[in-house]
Amino acid sequence: MKKICAILAILIAGPALADPAVIEKIVATESARGWTFSVTLRHGDTGWDDYADGWRVVAPDGTVLGTRVLAHPHETEQPFTRSQGGIVIPDTLSSVMVQARTLTEGWDPAGVVFDLPG
Repeated sequence: MKKICAILAILIAGPALADPAVIEKIVATESARGWTFSVTLRHGDTGWDDYADGWRVVAPDGTVLGTRVLAHPHETEQPFTRSQGGIVIPDTLSSVMVQARTLTEGWDPAGVVFDLPG
């Protein structure tokens, strides 16, 4: 019985421990120097051991087109927006995926599909 309770506790607590960063907003603009993405994230940053540490723009074939590294936690600034310019996106693409990363969870494979303006 104790083993069953321990297993149930692990199964129930597992999803509750997951704390992926949530992408709340994406804005992208194109210029002669490539695309600039501004991504707004929300995450329960607790300090240097657990924080949202990046986001990236990914083509449908899985090619990473650009990455924004977040070098420190944002415990008191939620949600927060950070931008990255110079992202080259092939003219043949009409959408990309934006994925967030946390120090503890890694890259969120689900991400958010973003339709490019224009």
